[in-house]
Amino acid sequence: MKQVVQNYKSGELALLDVPAPGCKPGGVLVRSAYSLISTGTELMKVSEAGMSMVGKARSRPDQVARVVQSVATNGLPATYRKVMGKLDSYTPLGYSLCGVVEQVGTGIDDVAVGDLVACAGNEHALHAELNWVPKNLYARVPDGLAPRHAAFGTVGSIAMQGVRRGEPQLGDVALVIGLGLIGQLVVQLLAASGVRVVGADPDPVRCELAERLGAAACGDPASAAVEASVAELTGGHGADQVYLAAGGGSNQPVELAARLCRDRGRVVDIGKCRLDLPWNAYYEKELDVRFSRSYGPGRYDPEYELEGRDYPIGYVRWTERRNLACFLDLLARGSVDVEPLVSHIAAFDDAVETYQRLKDGDLKAVAVLFRYPGHVGEAQAPAVAVPVVNVKRSPAPAVKTPVRLAFVGAGNYATSMLLPHLAQRDGVELSTVVTTTALSAANAQRKFGFAGATTDLDAVLGDPSIDAVFVVTRHSSHAELTRRALLAGKTVFVEKPLALTEDELAGVLAAVEESGNDRLQVGFNRRFAPLLQEARKRFGARTGPASLRYLVNAGRLQHGSWYLRQGTEGSRFAGEGGHFIDTASWLLEADPVSVYAVAAPGTEDLQIVLRYPDGSTATISYVTTGAPGFPKETLDLVADGKVLRLDDFVRASVYSDGTAGRKRWVSSRLPKARDKGQNAELAAFVKAVRTGGPMPVPLESLAATTAATLAVQAGLAGGAPVTLARAR
Repeated sequence: MKQVVQNYKSGELALLDVPAPGCKPGGVLVRSAYSLISTGTELMKVSEAGMSMVGKARSRPDQVARVVQSVATNGLPATYRKVMGKLDSYTPLGYSLCGVVEQVGTGIDDVAVGDLVACAGNEHALHAELNWVPKNLYARVPDGLAPRHAAFGTVGSIAMQGVRRGEPQLGDVALVIGLGLIGQLVVQLLAASGVRVVGADPDPVRCELAERLGAAACGDPASAAVEASVAELTGGHGADQVYLAAGGGSNQPVELAARLCRDRGRVVDIGKCRLDLPWNAYYEKELDVRFSRSYGPGRYDPEYELEGRDYPIGYVRWTERRNLACFLDLLARGSVDVEPLVSHIAAFDDAVETYQRLKDGDLKAVAVLFRYPGHVGEAQAPAVAVPVVNVKRSPAPAVKTPVRLAFVGAGNYATSMLLPHLAQRDGVELSTVVTTTALSAANAQRKFGFAGATTDLDAVLGDPSIDAVFVVTRHSSHAELTRRALLAGKTVFVEKPLALTEDELAGVLAAVEESGNDRLQVGFNRRFAPLLQEARKRFGARTGPASLRYLVNAGRLQHGSWYLRQGTEGSRFAGEGGHFIDTASWLLEADPVSVYAVAAPGTEDLQIVLRYPDGSTATISYVTTGAPGFPKETLDLVADGKVLRLDDFVRASVYSDGTAGRKRWVSSRLPKARDKGQNAELAAFVKAVRTGGPMPVPLESLAATTAATLAVQAGLAGGAPVTLARAR
């Protein structure tokens, strides 16, 4: 088998072929699926190994003291041989992984061959294809939890033990200093415990990430912002706890903790930072300084870790193993989200190169995973199903004028981008608005002239006089509401996204087959934009493959936006990415056959490459870190000696260089109102409802675009291109 090792004397990193471990009693043999690089602890070891002997001695004074003691006891020659022999040996790396049980040792009855487990320990959860793991250092992975997420189990347990040492209570305010991997997890665990969190880190990207994951405010510890945030949240009293998750040789974290902690507050050291306690500051506040020892009680106890002797729960509630199982449970229930922390997934065969890139700073990452050959889930990752709808279509009857519409939801998008167009349209009656709160329904009724307002969805779906239903609620409810409306026989307009999972998409299309009702439109409005329609017409037909580039300068969301609730509402791209994929597919006149996606470390910035049947490609750059003054959407389409350029739906141009000579078309240079096609889209939808004619966008295209959007997340998780495979 292969294993990552390092020579501490020379600093050499290698991926060695070594003998596979045997399966001893009291443990299990685990084949790795994913292992996590600790970008703090492991990189510190890698960096130390590259130092001179003097540098190594300075970085590890504890080891120097042991050498001095050995010289006094055993003499210099013997000590020298012992130290050099140890330094000039390969040592393993890694301590957090997820894998599949391949063999069960005697005395083990809580897991079986084939079970997925998370494993811990710097001697048992190594970056290796196979590991023997004793009983108290593994925990079964809950059903539905992705293996790459379960690989965070050990570092999650470290963060959890640190939080437990702080003894937070509901309503507390905590300061987390250092927003690396452990710090980001501490932030989420505290937020899940009802604690308001302030983060401190000099890296603005990590600060933004922590705010997205639940921190109330974050900032550079050298600025006044952190102190101001703590003062505001605590009424000037100071933080109840300070968690030191920083590393390095600076004493600034310890000094900042003393300044911002309240009287008799707690300071918990989780990371490995300098701890020269300023005596007066800590004495005057009588601060309680605590250390958090790794994963929890049981760590460094060979009877617990190697012999499997558990501590009675009545005496030790949270042990290493119970912390590990608890963290996995929080992941499975969505209380903690590690997906935004994954900066890079590397093939295990590229381990040495990956470490080198991290060490050199070429790869800036919060968390990096190794993916192993033949890992569990690999068979699932390369493909996302595009369901094929088998429905016997019959002509839809025309309806009487006016067309009667019902709205389910009346949020900002509905009231700003849809209802103003419909309220002014002849031949349309806004019949009923349905919301979860009575007041929002009453407001929509008053503003747009709905005939009725209710909170009873069933009454609307059962009303035969209503011709079409608009679903404009939060993303997580779209698929289920659409499914119910289709089964009720209604024509449906649902805002993007149609679905957040493959199962949700399959459920919607199953409702189409069951009911025979395929009257569905998703709010992909950009293909209806008049300027883009005209530019496409000017571009004309093409004979060869095309290249399309779409830059989406999405910008940052305000803190607290429900778009940030990835656990329930999906990622931001899952919510709005269908717009851009649909536009690309419409321009290229086909549905994509594969998707490849990569993310910029610590951000929501994505690069997505779509491949089409004729060899055409579309690259979507979805960025949140750009300048807010730059246009939101710019698009270029190149094929057959022609170029189409769209500038934010305000200006468009087409250039061609053919046998008839060079031609150029440019839309009016004068600024126009930005029209992204909502009005034209609604007109086409209402016409289809009124006449019984075809829906504006074929159902197959809606399904393919939704599947491609879902494939982006699958591609980010798997680190490889995802095929869009036709189901059945």
